[in-house]
Amino acid sequence: MTSPDPELGSTANNQEPITWNGPDDPSNPQNWTYRQKWTATLIVSGFGLVSPISSSMVSPAVDAIAHEFGTTSTIASEMILSIFVLAWGLGPLLLGPLSEMYGRVWVLQLGNLMYLIFNIAGGFSQSTAQMIVFRFLSGFGGSGPLVLGDGALADIWPAEQRGSAVAIYSLAPLFGPAIGPIAGGFITQYTTWRWTFYSMSIVSGVVGILGIFLKETYAPYLLKRKAQNLRKRTGNQSLYAQVEHTQPSITQLWKTSIARPFLLLGTQIIIQALGIYMAFLYGLMYLMLASFPSLWQDVYGESISIASLNYISIGVGLLLGTQLGARLNDRIYQTLNHRTNTNLPEHRIPLLLPASLLVSTGMFWYGWSANPHVPWIVPNLGIALTSIGIIIAFQCIQLYIIDTYPLYTASVMSATAILRSLAGFAFPLFANDMYNHLGYGWGNSVLGFLAIFVGVLAPVLLWRGGAGLRRRSPYGRY
Repeated sequence: MTSPDPELGSTANNQEPITWNGPDDPSNPQNWTYRQKWTATLIVSGFGLVSPISSSMVSPAVDAIAHEFGTTSTIASEMILSIFVLAWGLGPLLLGPLSEMYGRVWVLQLGNLMYLIFNIAGGFSQSTAQMIVFRFLSGFGGSGPLVLGDGALADIWPAEQRGSAVAIYSLAPLFGPAIGPIAGGFITQYTTWRWTFYSMSIVSGVVGILGIFLKETYAPYLLKRKAQNLRKRTGNQSLYAQVEHTQPSITQLWKTSIARPFLLLGTQIIIQALGIYMAFLYGLMYLMLASFPSLWQDVYGESISIASLNYISIGVGLLLGTQLGARLNDRIYQTLNHRTNTNLPEHRIPLLLPASLLVSTGMFWYGWSANPHVPWIVPNLGIALTSIGIIIAFQCIQLYIIDTYPLYTASVMSATAILRSLAGFAFPLFANDMYNHLGYGWGNSVLGFLAIFVGVLAPVLLWRGGAGLRRRSPYGRY
């Protein structure tokens, strides 16, 4: 039992606050061994990988599904792919508060179970309407890991060691869309599109079993549980965890969860700038996913399975970008901290500018080389370059957000998830029409110019004014 904390005024109230047993308490997730931290990181990344794979796995199967269900609307067909991503923006608003009441692990497992049930149902769909509904509900359940994962990493990793862990975790939601279509293409061609659902349900079940070994990471919940156990064991009802006095009811939490992300979006320039850019990058990723079948099958004349192999270029780019970004992020952050004798979130920003330039360069390359007279490897190189830039930019943004809003990470990630999901849902809907009217060259050039504009404006704004914005924010660290 710890001594009362005078800052809480508990002595006057004859109450004894429960905290950690000193700075080296092994029950504090920040003090876990490296093995425990990396085990937790990999399991959380496993949860985060299932949903993104499932989101894109149906991409090569959309035409087969539309044909079987007699769907002629292009928008309805693309919604089979993108409705899943729209649910990602809504799920965190309800699942987030549950993690504050019951811890992160329980909510991760709950979301995974919901995904599993409705993903299986999707495999048994008999109409486009059923498919869209089941895809939305499975995406809702699968959204939990995408918003809770960042918080779990912040729970266990100190800022100076967080780069590599975030690099692994951020690879999952972006590497998943590259893995999914490759598997989906071969499954669709050699079995049936329904197995794209059944196979991911099996993977989800395996991840859920591994999740049994994941220990709780959320410190306030752990301290609350510790206080409850001590009261039960000792009979001393004056023992309490601070969160028990400050935490609102679940109804109030849900109201806050729904209101706070929109409040942050409406008032925090940092979140607006980074959220819009992250949404653009996410939409760009899903636009490429939606455009691949028409490019590789119609323009290059490849079969479904062979066309799906072109998604490897996305995976290679993301893998290279993850390794490069993780090393550079931590090195730049530590160098700037040492040089300035400070520990500022803005030290995550320098790498964002070259990453943005990689995105735009890759889009120009991809667009103007997407021609049947140009070897298939050339546009794939441009796609890989874009993917490198996207994953490095994602790492920078996620690290900056975690460092700037450590107490409100879940709400901030919910705010950015709303924008990301809207972009991931909307971009594929206009992909085919855009390329039909502008062609791949000018269509991708428009996106490349947008990447330059947003991708240069955001880091310059935050590098020059981020500290001032944080000082004026009631939510940020300063």
